[in-house]
Amino acid sequence: MNVYEKALEKHEKWQGKVATDVKAKVNNAEDLTYAYTPGVAEPCRKIAEDKKKAYTYTSKANTIAVVSDGSAVLGLGNIGPEAAMPVMEGKSVLFKEFGDVNAVPIVLDTQDADEIINVVKNIAPGFGGINLEDISSPRCVYIEEKLKEELDIPVFHDDQHGTAIVTLAALINALKIVGKNKEDIKVVISGAGAAGFSIAKLLRDYGVGHIIVCDSRGAINKDHLEGDNPVKARIAEFTNEENFKGSLKEAMMDSDVFVGVSAPNIIDGNDIKNMNKDAIVFAMANPVPEIDYDEAKKAGARILATGRSDYPNQINNVLAFPGIFKGALKAHASAITDEMKLAAAISLAQMIDDDKLSEEYIIPGAFEENVASKVAKAVMDYVK
Repeated sequence: MNVYEKALEKHEKWQGKVATDVKAKVNNAEDLTYAYTPGVAEPCRKIAEDKKKAYTYTSKANTIAVVSDGSAVLGLGNIGPEAAMPVMEGKSVLFKEFGDVNAVPIVLDTQDADEIINVVKNIAPGFGGINLEDISSPRCVYIEEKLKEELDIPVFHDDQHGTAIVTLAALINALKIVGKNKEDIKVVISGAGAAGFSIAKLLRDYGVGHIIVCDSRGAINKDHLEGDNPVKARIAEFTNEENFKGSLKEAMMDSDVFVGVSAPNIIDGNDIKNMNKDAIVFAMANPVPEIDYDEAKKAGARILATGRSDYPNQINNVLAFPGIFKGALKAHASAITDEMKLAAAISLAQMIDDDKLSEEYIIPGAFEENVASKVAKAVMDYVK
């Protein structure tokens, strides 16, 4: 029985990976009086007087919604809301198991961006935060930004920002090992969707000097400013200052860092050889990376990371999103800011002491202790 057959068997047995956990046990009439009517009227009155009291008297204090329209699920594509549900349930499990954050999976039977925004706005009062998941680009960027404008609770698209935070954390430590400065390096990002956009933005916020983002046609350049893809237009605004026009393979020449959030097997050993000495390669396409791990090593890449657990240095979003929301909820944050994302990445990087760093250990493992708590503290320090 392979992993997929075993997973299917387990899902049939579970019939859902999450369930309601009741904290207010009702074993007698007195319990019922406090948990429901008439006693429940008093917290209702207090919240009616001050909506912030919902954090004191309800599950809003530690509950988020995990929302998807099923349009970009894993590597499966646009498979619809029902088929997205196992992933949203799985995400909810990770929030609880790694961050002790309660999460409710919600899938929407619409892919109209404005309709999604309206639905999320209408359900928001019952939640302390919104995690957007597996919504296709560029709609996901528009949806998140509009919700951030209109809601007073944190909204976070993990496919964008979780990936960016863990990528930056890994890069911070990789640069220590190879002895290069962030201001001097050339970074090439393969993938100009939401993840590539957010990685580029966070690297720029951190102070990385030269960034080129490529899509399937080559480098994003100033010509994209007039294009019909708003994400690529925004990438063009703050990357590729020299307005380089060429293919991904041409962009990789004399680069220091390759970051892949694109497609399997799109680069090869020759591309690695064309990079500068002590090349850093983060090939994160899943389940098949942009280049085979062994091929990249053989070609001379000094530090390698992937999105897979069977190789060293897994770039895994679970290192970020549970702690991000844990901190934001504890602090009653109204938003997750760029400063919080940077702080989370730096905190992740600092979890490995310099004397413990190695080419195969630049990022904490998913099951190392207190990862979410340390990320949460970093986030809380930036809540205004």
